Amino acid sequence: MIVLAGTIGAGKSSLTALLADRLNSQAFYESVDDNEVLPLFYADPNKYAFLLQIYFLNKRFESIKQALKNENNVLDRSIYEDSLLFHLNADLGRATDTEVRVYDELLANMLEELPYAAHKKHPDLLIHIRVSFQTMLERIEKRGREFEQISYDPSLYEYYQELNRRYDEWFEAYDASPKMQIDGDALNFVEDVDAAETVLTMIEEKLSELRS
Repeated sequence: MIVLAGTIGAGKSSLTALLADRLNSQAFYESVDDNEVLPLFYADPNKYAFLLQIYFLNKRFESIKQALKNENNVLDRSIYEDSLLFHLNADLGRATDTEVRVYDELLANMLEELPYAAHKKHPDLLIHIRVSFQTMLERIEKRGREFEQISYDPSLYEYYQELNRRYDEWFEAYDASPKMQIDGDALNFVEDVDAAETVLTMIEEKLSELRS
């Protein structure tokens, strides 16, 4: 099982599709377009940050349980980066101390139960797609979800900037499984076929290294 990680607009869904096709595996995509809580969060983040994170946490736990039960699956986001996203909102004053404590305890319990629920301790590989802040902004604008646009809410600029920065720290600290990092600026696999082939080859080589 491979899990992908990265900020908004990093190309997680695109690489998930590429990998699933290349490895003849099943792709698990995060629920965004049919997420009824997400627009509420963007409209009033202070009110809905906790609800949104519980929604995502539940979906991510369900997805990774399903993926870990079978062979050769790819997830475009996983439970392992969930804490990064919620604690950023908490640090921005969008969650109370009680909500943070309840969330942290729930996540810890889920991670503790995961090996028993899925009969496997961890993913085989985590891939972090690292992109610059500028690339992140360009892709958010290009995909056109109104509630994600800075023109919709100018305060999103600082939120996105801090989110992008924290992913570097998170990746360095991540130790739940083998990991690798892809430079999504240097290798624009989203739009460049040659870059996509290079990235897929890099991942195949990493998987081969892990198997040996």
